[in-house]
Amino acid sequence: MNKKKLNKVRKKLDKLDYKILDLIKIRTNLVKEVIMIKKLKKQIVDKKRIKFVLTRIKNKSIKKKIDIILTKKIWQAMIKSYIDFEKRNYGKK
Repeated sequence: MNKKKLNKVRKKLDKLDYKILDLIKIRTNLVKEVIMIKKLKKQIVDKKRIKFVLTRIKNKSIKKKIDIILTKKIWQAMIKSYIDFEKRNYGKK
């Protein structure tokens, strides 16, 4: 194993992780706006929207030649996490 090469790649991954965190912050702020718009707590889980998002991500993944199982799992985890976030923050307007 080439330790120098491994460390170089890991530094790139670390930089990318920080960029992803910046995107998560932006996404979280948009979700906070969504919370303000929803009138009822039962509107938090929108199965139709979830299906639409997962289908769109699958199609984009195919176009970009990204493993569709990987992206599906990432988006399912993100959706689940944001549903939890919305439930915890609903009503804190």
